[in-house]
Amino acid sequence: MHKPLVGITMGDPSGVGPEVIVGAWTSPAVHAVCRPVVLGHPAVLARAAKLLQNGVEVFALESCASAEPAPSRLPCLAVTAPDADEAPPALLDRRGGQAAYDALVVAARLALDRQIDAIVTAPLNKAALWLAGHHYPGHTELLAELCGVDDFAMMLYLAHGEGIRGPAGLGVVHVTLHMGIADVPRHITRDEVIRKIRLADASLRRLGAERPRVGVVALNPHAGEEGLFGREEIDIIAPAVALCREEGILCTGPLPADSLMVRARDGEFDAVVAMYHDQGHIALKLLGMHRAVNITLGLPIVRTSVAHGTAFDLAWQGKAETSSMVEAIRVASLLSRER
Repeated sequence: MHKPLVGITMGDPSGVGPEVIVGAWTSPAVHAVCRPVVLGHPAVLARAAKLLQNGVEVFALESCASAEPAPSRLPCLAVTAPDADEAPPALLDRRGGQAAYDALVVAARLALDRQIDAIVTAPLNKAALWLAGHHYPGHTELLAELCGVDDFAMMLYLAHGEGIRGPAGLGVVHVTLHMGIADVPRHITRDEVIRKIRLADASLRRLGAERPRVGVVALNPHAGEEGLFGREEIDIIAPAVALCREEGILCTGPLPADSLMVRARDGEFDAVVAMYHDQGHIALKLLGMHRAVNITLGLPIVRTSVAHGTAFDLAWQGKAETSSMVEAIRVASLLSRER
């Protein structure tokens, strides 16, 4: 079986990204499904390998095509400025933001040029990204710009198993993403809800659901209580659901978030469309924090990510959890074969 070439971006060198990559590198599950290569700064990865002492050696690459990865051999393409290695551990720093930006830009270009089959991103710090002069809310929006797309979304995904009963797993797609809670209602439109339902349906098909069942979350408590707590359900969400049902999508809603997520966990739905960031993130991470994967929908390339941040409180202590990185690599490899 052909193993896809997966580019893993280093993320912010001040955070847990480098040690999560090195920690996941020795997993047989990673090398069974792909040929991984890291895009970042070889000295930073070597420092993480020295910290973890797990037998991984870091080698500098000249091109991804020459990569020969193995559980004890980590090839790294140097794509950041030399001063990325000077970003201090566990602290907000412009050099860390720039390094994360540089690695992502190169990874996206390589994927668009079909020099790599998928990208997996270690976490960046949004404040550090802004300090470096790159004013994006996060990976998702930057990738959308690099790929030239307007119709995109973030989906958090948990594969089948460990409490997730749906055979294709469970994905949560967000209508709004990185914005203040006070800004959310005006960004929830009928068209945006329709787009996210369509993306949820398409993405779960790629993950194995023949006819995905999509549950759509209400914005307001008790699904608005017939308009007593707001009219978004009546005026925006319900009409969007009705139109998608006419298209043949198996979608239901708007439903109260508290009961919908329980039903989704138990296998009644394959995907959930949430109205805002924490409405989806909190519920899914409670179901499987360390197995969750972030998938960007709507791109012409495959991109997955760990479902956690830079975790400065844990960074460079050898304590970072690697399960999400292993799963992100596995899912990226799967999706690259479904293109």
